[in-house]
Amino acid sequence: MRSHYCGQLNETLVDQQVTLCGWVHRRRDHGGVIFLDMRDRDGIAQVVVDPDTAEAFATADRARNEFVLRIQGRVRLRPEGTQNPNMPTGMIEVLAKDVEVLNTAATPPFQLDEHGKVGEEVRLKHRYIDLRRPEMIDKLRLRSRITHRVRAFLEDEGFLDIETPILTRATPEGARDYLVPSRTHAGSFFALPQSPQLFKQLLMVSGFDRYYQIAKCFRDEDLRADRQPEFTQIDLEASFVEEDDIMGIAESMIRSLFREVLDVELPEFPRMPYAEAMSRYGSDKPDLRIPLELVDVDDLMKNVDFKVFSGPANAEDGRVAALKVSGGAKLTRKEIDDYTKFVGIYGAKGLAWIKVNERAKGLEGLQSPIVKFMEDVIEELLDRTGAEDGDIIFFGADKARIVNEALGALRVKLGEDLELYTQEWAPLWVVDFPMFEDDGSARLQALHHPFTAPSCDVETLRTNPAVALSRAYDMVLNGTELGGGSIRIHDQAMQRAVLEVLGIDQAEADEKFGFLLEALKFGAPPHGGLAFGLDRLVMLMSGARTIREVIAFPKTQSAACLLTDAPGDVSQEQLKELSIRLRHKAKAEHTDE
Repeated sequence: MRSHYCGQLNETLVDQQVTLCGWVHRRRDHGGVIFLDMRDRDGIAQVVVDPDTAEAFATADRARNEFVLRIQGRVRLRPEGTQNPNMPTGMIEVLAKDVEVLNTAATPPFQLDEHGKVGEEVRLKHRYIDLRRPEMIDKLRLRSRITHRVRAFLEDEGFLDIETPILTRATPEGARDYLVPSRTHAGSFFALPQSPQLFKQLLMVSGFDRYYQIAKCFRDEDLRADRQPEFTQIDLEASFVEEDDIMGIAESMIRSLFREVLDVELPEFPRMPYAEAMSRYGSDKPDLRIPLELVDVDDLMKNVDFKVFSGPANAEDGRVAALKVSGGAKLTRKEIDDYTKFVGIYGAKGLAWIKVNERAKGLEGLQSPIVKFMEDVIEELLDRTGAEDGDIIFFGADKARIVNEALGALRVKLGEDLELYTQEWAPLWVVDFPMFEDDGSARLQALHHPFTAPSCDVETLRTNPAVALSRAYDMVLNGTELGGGSIRIHDQAMQRAVLEVLGIDQAEADEKFGFLLEALKFGAPPHGGLAFGLDRLVMLMSGARTIREVIAFPKTQSAACLLTDAPGDVSQEQLKELSIRLRHKAKAEHTDE
């Protein structure tokens, strides 16, 4: 039906006949001449309809925004003074000789031009309209280019694209599973995969050596700006590799993507141990664009007459840390109060601070309600933090986990609010993660997943699991974890030992992971891999604020689809087929509340 896309038109087509199909982006009537801005996925082209072509003019006169039209006409240069060099098609226009309405359109729920401002809820409810916006088209085109480049890169590196099952069994991977009841096995359930982890390991046992997949994954967890209940991974696994092999392939792929898609050469990828990242930045995904660091001051605070500081300083699981902000003394009391409320989100009970107005004046040159409690250590404190006139020092004092989360988040917020970024892109690898973490429950949890190989032997792991390190690695970019991976366990004895440390006895291990444990007996090669979050990668590369902006049909933060009104009710007949009876109706529960 068409000869060209709207965005393809340029000066090389002057005097040629073209046929366009698309939507009316804007209609203007100027002195008896009708101008139609026609839009399709490639761009916008200006169409001119003169009264001389009576039938075409009458049709164009009836057209409104979002009508679907087919237009035939001749490309010509725009008259002098009407050209738009900021628009790809701004030097030409199409003089229409025939205008056909392929479909009419009701008044859309919001305007698609640059002046249309509308809430996200309305946009998600009418996503098919929202996706017509050039900004959304550009993001999804970028996503398509990225996946194309990823496939080409990995194919060139010898990786095979292999699909793994969507219906599988529940396995503990750190989040709740989405369960699917089985009609043919009454009372039993499939689970949607949180990742292809076990199947890609089985592919390594099968001898495929290098696997990749752009895989759909599902996790029933609380949502944030960079989380969705269903998301997409760039998943890869290889045999006979060490950490450097996988990290080298992954880094080369990301460098190639940025170079070919954005024309950006990424800087060096430094490697930072997990312990150092937590100590200096309070985060295992530090944003290195921000030149702020946490400084430990526990030793200085152990004997101060201020229990808020001395208590955590003397506690085994406590931490007192300082965060100096150069030039921060200009912050108002309201701004400091706002930051105090902000760290409260992360469990901090308050936010102590000292403004350094004139350091040469000693205590008189400092402004803070807590200085009087630390007169004996104040000079050493200022020296350690490198504080100068005009700076402010913030403090965190609590359990180490709370201090890290609160000051780590504050550091990022200050970097954004005060525009402290020193570079556009700051990648790094975080390595040497602990094998396990203590989340306050009765038993240890795997920091990554229970199939990650520890860097010690079986006996050492069983003897002192709390200090065991893993052979895991995360790629971080601008404070966002792009992807994570590890060398996997390929020895059955080690896999059983890790499961035992996690409180999974042999019977439970055989019931949940028997197929993997059995496979590890039959010549499993050393192997490792990594998974990138495709949605996060596209979000960063497009400059979007959330991954919802780069997913065609995303869910809300409550895991609902406003477009289809999912999740929804099913009939009693369907439930009966699945041997399911509901204890409570969801809508009734909401009504009671």
